[in-house]
Amino acid sequence: MEMKERAGDERPARTAEEAVERLRAALRGVGVVLPSLQVDPLSVPAEDPYALVDLGRCNLGVASRLAAALSRTPVYAVDTRSGRLGEVMGRVGGRVQLRPIGGGREWDCPPESAEPAPPDDVLRERVRRLNRESVRGVT
Repeated sequence: MEMKERAGDERPARTAEEAVERLRAALRGVGVVLPSLQVDPLSVPAEDPYALVDLGRCNLGVASRLAAALSRTPVYAVDTRSGRLGEVMGRVGGRVQLRPIGGGREWDCPPESAEPAPPDDVLRERVRRLNRESVRGVT
């Protein structure tokens, strides 16, 4: 039997409002804001499994960022100056922008100090983060 790997929090949302908030947070995390994202008011009287999410309308720039966010595979790097692992978010002003694995404040790294992160180090850091959150009762 094949097991599917779950990324992040893939448990089903308990309510339509929770689904919308989780989607809003995930989109915000990749730099996409859909201002009219909401539970479809016409579907609210129905039970939550049948409620619909209205993604609303967006301009071409937002649509392009959304498409890029959905199609990209995360790339991880090590900042050799500090040993910190991060997800490569892009390049600005000749510097690599890294975000801590699991989210947080980005930092700039000179390209010569950014090296590809070993997959086992990335996995270890993701497990550490999940363990910290579960101890705090986040998950």
